[in-house]
Amino acid sequence: MSLPREPLIFDGHNDQLSLLATLGRSGAPKTFRDNPKAAIDAARAALGGFGGGFFAVWVPSEGIEISNYAHMAEAPFSIPLPPEVPHTVAADAALTQIAILIDLESEGFVRVCRTAAEIRSALSKGELAAVLHMEGAEAVGPDLAALEVFYAAGLRSLGPVWSRPNIFGHGVPFRFPASPDTGPGLTDLGLLLVERCNALGIMVDLSHLNEAGFWDIARISKHPLVATHSNAHALCASARNLTDVQLDAIAASGGVVGINFATAFLRQDGRMMSDVPVERILDHAEYLMDKLGEDGVALGSDYDGAVVPAALRGVEGLPRLRKAMEDRGYSAKLMGKICHGNWLNVLERTWGA
Repeated sequence: MSLPREPLIFDGHNDQLSLLATLGRSGAPKTFRDNPKAAIDAARAALGGFGGGFFAVWVPSEGIEISNYAHMAEAPFSIPLPPEVPHTVAADAALTQIAILIDLESEGFVRVCRTAAEIRSALSKGELAAVLHMEGAEAVGPDLAALEVFYAAGLRSLGPVWSRPNIFGHGVPFRFPASPDTGPGLTDLGLLLVERCNALGIMVDLSHLNEAGFWDIARISKHPLVATHSNAHALCASARNLTDVQLDAIAASGGVVGINFATAFLRQDGRMMSDVPVERILDHAEYLMDKLGEDGVALGSDYDGAVVPAALRGVEGLPRLRKAMEDRGYSAKLMGKICHGNWLNVLERTWGA
């Protein structure tokens, strides 16, 4: 049976850049060409109808192996927040990952997109559209001057924190079951960062923020509220997921939530294990559509940064997700919105182009 490769999927989050950085910059393009050990590579993108997405710059915490999810395979769990990462360490790591993305573009594997029109053009031409995203703003520094440099390099989306504290705010821990209300919100410098992102046209990502930080951004941001890779707390009581009250605020702003494929944020029992049916993603999609409407739900896989359902281990499996949508009776129009249209719409409204 042939599985659908359309509509193309433009995805809200992947960790391909930090994965490639562990292998060294010089070999990154060759690895990206064909890397079956990763979820994403150029060879399999076309097979799965993967049109691109947000390529995240993520700086690991020194001495902590976040990618070992054995400690999240049993619930309940509560993982302490990693320590802050020094600005100089973060800046060096971020520059390496951005350089890798530039290398991938130079080799013809991706097109770095700075406008929604450029994303549309890339998708229409079969080019892999890449939006430069920063997951945790440690690399920006206290004077915010580097933000201008990163913007010139293509940065168009930024999450002030990952799941650890920094000078801008406090991340939400990996904890189940738990509320996202886990501590203080943005610092004064974090509020300034949001205002500067608004002025430049950089989308501010709510994923990984605790609830207090979420409400700080909801109060001051002039843009639609967006969580690039988060799910419904009502279906999975992880501290990383969004409560109904938060979803109501996102809906009121005309915002978007990208559904995270990470199984610990999908499963009712909160366990990071891959034996999850693809249909569980659609359970979250339908709950979110009830709260946000059809224009407020997208995909935010967290590929190469999490354990995902076994059937979707790599982008070549994405046709199975489309087939599950068809089996649930989703129209072609609705599938187009979820797969890429809603991202393009909110980015146009945020970036102004």
